[in-house]
Amino acid sequence: MISCNLLKHSLIALLLALNIIGVSSFAHAQPHEEKETHDASQHALATADEPGEQKHGFDAKEVILGHVKDAHDWHLMDFGETPVTLPLPVIIYSKVRGLSVFSSSRFHHGHAAFDGYRLVNTHYLHEKGLDPAKYMDGKVIAVDGDDNPTGEEIYDFSMTKNITSMLLAAVLLVILMLNVAKAYRIRGSKQAPKGFQSLIEPVIIFMRDEVVKPNIPGKHYERYTPFILTIFFFILINNLLGLLPGSANVTGNLAVTAALAIISFIAILFSSNKHFWGHIFNPPVPLGVKFILAPVELIGVFTKPISLMIRLFANILAGHIIILSIISLVFIFGSLNKIAGYGFLPVTIAFNIVMMMLELLVAFIQAFIFANLTAVFIGQAMEGGHDEHH
Repeated sequence: MISCNLLKHSLIALLLALNIIGVSSFAHAQPHEEKETHDASQHALATADEPGEQKHGFDAKEVILGHVKDAHDWHLMDFGETPVTLPLPVIIYSKVRGLSVFSSSRFHHGHAAFDGYRLVNTHYLHEKGLDPAKYMDGKVIAVDGDDNPTGEEIYDFSMTKNITSMLLAAVLLVILMLNVAKAYRIRGSKQAPKGFQSLIEPVIIFMRDEVVKPNIPGKHYERYTPFILTIFFFILINNLLGLLPGSANVTGNLAVTAALAIISFIAILFSSNKHFWGHIFNPPVPLGVKFILAPVELIGVFTKPISLMIRLFANILAGHIIILSIISLVFIFGSLNKIAGYGFLPVTIAFNIVMMMLELLVAFIQAFIFANLTAVFIGQAMEGGHDEHH
C-alpha cells in the first residue's frame, strides 16, 4: 500500500513538474515567436495610452502552430529574446547546383539566405509579397542574389526535428529490446523476469496472445508477431516522447502516420491470397449486385490504411493542441491584466495535469489500436474460404 501511494504521489509530482516546465518553456518561447509575428506584419508596438495605433497582443494561433509543426532546427527555449535551438543538417539536392549540405543555423532562424537557399517564414512572405499557399512556411526554396525565389525545383532530404526524434525513438527501441533479449540470454526463459524485463514481458505476451494470435490464423501469427510489436512500441515511444516539453510532434504529423500506414498496407497486400481478391472482385452476391459491391470492396482496401493514418494523426495532434491552448489562456488573460494571468496559472496547471494524464492514456491506446487493426487487416487478407473451415 505504501509503495502504491508513493508511486501515485511520484506520478502526480512528475506531471506537475512537467506542466510547470512546459508553461515556463512556453513563456520563454512566446516573446520570440511574438516578435517574429510582429516583424512579419510590420506593426509597431503601442501602449494603451496611444490612440490610433494598433496594440500587438498574444497570438495563440501562431504560437500553437509553431510548436506542433516540423522545423529544420530544434527550438528548446528562449533566454529573453535569444533563442536556444539545436541546429540540424540541411541536405538539399538541385539538378543545377548539385548537393548542398550545411547547418540550419546558416539560415539565422529564417532571417537570411545561404548558398542560394532560403527558409520561408512569415516575415519573408510579407517582405516579398508571396502567396502563402504556394510557398509554405518552413519550406526551403532556391533564391537568387536579390533573395527572390527562382522557382527552381529542389529536393529536400534534410534532418528535420521530426526525423531526428524518430531516429531517437528507433535507437531507444533497439536499446530497450536488446537489453530485454540480453536478460533472456543470461537468465533463460524459465526464470522469473527482473527489472525492465519484468515490465516489458507482460506487454509482449499480451500483444502476442490477445492481439496477434487471435487475429492472424494458424501458425502465421509467429511470423507477424515481431512486426506488430515493432509498430506498437515505435508508436508508443514516439507518443510518450511527444509529451515532454520541447519535444517533437512526430505521431501528430500526417506524413509520419501516412508512412506507418503505408508500411502496414504493404504488409496487408503481401499477406493476401486469391480468396481475398476473389471476394473483392467477385463477391458471392447476385450478378446485378456484383457491379455495385465490387467497387465498394476495392475502395475498402484503400480506406483501411487511410483510417489508420488519420486516426493516429488526429488524436495525437488534437491532444497537443488542447494542452497548448490551455497554456495559452495564461498569456491571453495576462495580456488583458497581469493579475488575471497569474491568477489563472493554478487553474492552467490543474487542467494540464488532467490533460497530461489523459494524453498518457491516449498514447498507449492509440499505439494499441494501430497495432491491433494492422493485425486484424492482415488476418482478413489471409483468411480462406468458409468451405476450408468445414
